[in-house]
Amino acid sequence: MAVIAFVSPKGGVGKTTAALLLAGEIADQGGKVCIIDADPNQPLMAWSEMPGRPENITVVNCRSENDIGDLIEAGEESANFVLVDLEGAATATVTFAIGMSDLVIIPCKGSHLDAQQAARAILLVRGAARSSRRSIDHAILFTQLPPALRSINYSDIEAQFSHNEVPVLPVPVYNREAYRTMFSTGGTLHTLDVKGVGNIKAAKENSAAYAAAVIDRLRQQSEQETAA
Repeated sequence: MAVIAFVSPKGGVGKTTAALLLAGEIADQGGKVCIIDADPNQPLMAWSEMPGRPENITVVNCRSENDIGDLIEAGEESANFVLVDLEGAATATVTFAIGMSDLVIIPCKGSHLDAQQAARAILLVRGAARSSRRSIDHAILFTQLPPALRSINYSDIEAQFSHNEVPVLPVPVYNREAYRTMFSTGGTLHTLDVKGVGNIKAAKENSAAYAAAVIDRLRQQSEQETAA
């Protein structure tokens, strides 16, 4: 069991897409996933009402900061993974969710503005860790990158994160048409009607590699805790 929160003080960085891709990969491997939609716009609740949602993915709505703790605990009892899609703001709900997470994923596009917001998210994680008196693992996830072009901004930001010893997941989430299609037609990459969806094979390969990187980080964390 693992609780994974997707956090950024800035909206539009791909939190919801990253959460749904991970849920789809876990579900395709037979795992049970509970997604908590704590975004006021409720994009994952809307997705869950469309066709194609696997039976082993459930989506629940977080209506207030008073609900988040109970929802996470209930999700841990019913699923192998609890994924929390949080709003793009520094709220009490975000802080509570971070404090209960095993891993915090911080999506970041390849721009300096987004990198600054990612740094703010890291401060939120560190603050929650101090409050809960435990270490909370976290990592940057680069999102919405062009598949065939490595920009100067991206390379510069990546180097800055490395210099400051900020952990970064080794696989980015690229900008793919298939990822947007999930929210317009329903389903995951593995249940989409692929007719008319461009380069679905590359999208699936990227999604699978990203999910494997997340699972590997959780495994390494577990091994370190066991060794300690």
